[in-house]
Amino acid sequence: MTVAAARPVTPVGIAAALLTSVESRLDGADPDVLADLARARTLLHGLDDYVARCTSPASPALVALEDRTRAEPWEGHLEQEMLSGHVEGAFLRMLVAITGARRVLEIGMFTGYSALAMAEAMPADAHLVACELDDRAAAIAREGFAASPAGGLIDVRVGPAADSLRQLGADGEWFDLVFIDADKAGYADYLDLLLDLDLLAPGAVVCVDNTLLQGEPWASLSPTTNGAAIAAFNARVAADDRLEQVLLPLRDGVTLIRRVS
Repeated sequence: MTVAAARPVTPVGIAAALLTSVESRLDGADPDVLADLARARTLLHGLDDYVARCTSPASPALVALEDRTRAEPWEGHLEQEMLSGHVEGAFLRMLVAITGARRVLEIGMFTGYSALAMAEAMPADAHLVACELDDRAAAIAREGFAASPAGGLIDVRVGPAADSLRQLGADGEWFDLVFIDADKAGYADYLDLLLDLDLLAPGAVVCVDNTLLQGEPWASLSPTTNGAAIAAFNARVAADDRLEQVLLPLRDGVTLIRRVS
């Protein structure tokens, strides 16, 4: 089976593709200009691969799950580019290990790569709840979890994430670490529910994905619906004096948030 190549979906990847396109259309240009363009393209185009090479390798279970996800003929609103992937998975696994999180919540699981990466860093008596709207993606995730010893720590909840959060709140659940990677227009509501339902343990960290959204929040004159939603979410978080946050330029942007005591 031929697997379609992933399109660039990070600011760095998009910039590298644009420079490659520009360079190919400048035959006969000033050699110094072409040399500078080639240098800029090389810097950008090689960054993601270099970061991946310098990051601890993924487990066989994660590699298999990534391959399974990329081989799936996705249609509609789902696509292989929604996969967290090697570097971000390693970041989340490190975040769990550093914080010592034993109760983790994921909002937007897709096929489970990030959930499994985090579970691999958790002790045997820990617990991870993963919320996913799509039945097909959840089924692939469950297959991947079944092939890993860490998969037994993951409790998959299928349905609207807001409903799952309200039920978790009603059940008195709380979490040390939350990873949000779901519908972008819902990010602000999910954060509000985490705060209002007391789902965050003291000192809990909320990690939010795609907060650079392909550069749209600052570099697009006509952002998409998702780009506008992320720009509004970032501004809202920055203005909330209950929170402190840092936006990291990892892949498509990751923001770490915690409630100020």
